[in-house]
Amino acid sequence: MDLFEYQGKQFFAQYGIATSPGDVADTVDHAVDIADSVGYPAVIKAQVQVGGRGKAGGIKIVNNREEAKIQAGNILGMDIKGHLVKRVWVEHASDIEKEYYVSFTLDRSAKLHMAMVSAKGGVEIEDVALTDPEAIVKYHVNPLDGITIAEARDIAVRAGIDKPAIDGVSEILVKLYDAFVKGDADLVEINPLILTPEHKVHALDAKVTLDDAAAFRHPEWEAYRATQEYDGREKLAKELGLNYIGLDGNVGIIANGAGLAMSTLDVVNQVGGQAANFLDLGGGADANTMTSALEVINTDHNVKSVLINIFGGITRCDDIARGIIEALSRVELKDPLVIRLDGTNAAEARKIIEPYVSDKLIVRPTMMDAAQTAVNLANGGDVK
Repeated sequence: MDLFEYQGKQFFAQYGIATSPGDVADTVDHAVDIADSVGYPAVIKAQVQVGGRGKAGGIKIVNNREEAKIQAGNILGMDIKGHLVKRVWVEHASDIEKEYYVSFTLDRSAKLHMAMVSAKGGVEIEDVALTDPEAIVKYHVNPLDGITIAEARDIAVRAGIDKPAIDGVSEILVKLYDAFVKGDADLVEINPLILTPEHKVHALDAKVTLDDAAAFRHPEWEAYRATQEYDGREKLAKELGLNYIGLDGNVGIIANGAGLAMSTLDVVNQVGGQAANFLDLGGGADANTMTSALEVINTDHNVKSVLINIFGGITRCDDIARGIIEALSRVELKDPLVIRLDGTNAAEARKIIEPYVSDKLIVRPTMMDAAQTAVNLANGGDVK
């Protein structure tokens, strides 16, 4: 679950991480009142879960009450990359001497927590990684040991943090790790973490992703969940109980198992295509589940082909094949469907589907073949 900036700052405050004084508003009048309270100059920031707010005009500095009223009115209701601005965060504008980047996440390949720190903050960290990868220090943290202030200081020094900011950045790193672990987060990120002319260090932004699997420990998260925004596809998938994430491509993906779904996305990308979604059916793939999956895929107007990638284990492929055929009798599919079945009773499954094979329903023997066919069809090509 991704938090809005204002929620991230509230989350950070629980762990003693300093932020600029401010508050959230959903009306122009409230935004102006907050600006008056925190003092001018103030900053009005659109609260959307997408990058590029500043370039889109969603972050404005105001110097008086009249400017605050005008800019709050301009930002509230603004559309930023398909996200409607319903709230703004208003805070006192900070004097900035330097900007840094700090974060903690899980490095799954190393099976360790990982800190990322850079003296080049205030820009997309992905851009820094591409243009100057040595400017980012990565440091693995054993969750059994945690991180000490001495280790944090060493990371800050290695990252090239300016000397007046070393102590402040080190303290923030320790507190941020505390928030990451105790707060059951998948990601905590501050960009930028700023140094003021008075040599104070505090968070100017907050990005937090919480681990949904830990929600049972945090009844207070319901307040965050109530503000979550889903596009039409994700909302329908949630109602139908599917593990679904919308993406920007034109190949609809249905797979049974998170690992297989991720691999399918990778293979589609490998053969020159782009997935329209991640959709994991989980352990079952009966007619009802498959029908739900196809209904969700059908709501995505960008989809031009659908790839069903199934590996039969405990759930046999012949049962899955029957589920697919039954689902197709319930859902009018608008795009060609490519099916790959492997695993238990795969041969029997292909025989079940064979009578239904057409230009709109294609069976392929391997994941690579299926992905190539699906991408070809999505891009306007013929069945090969």
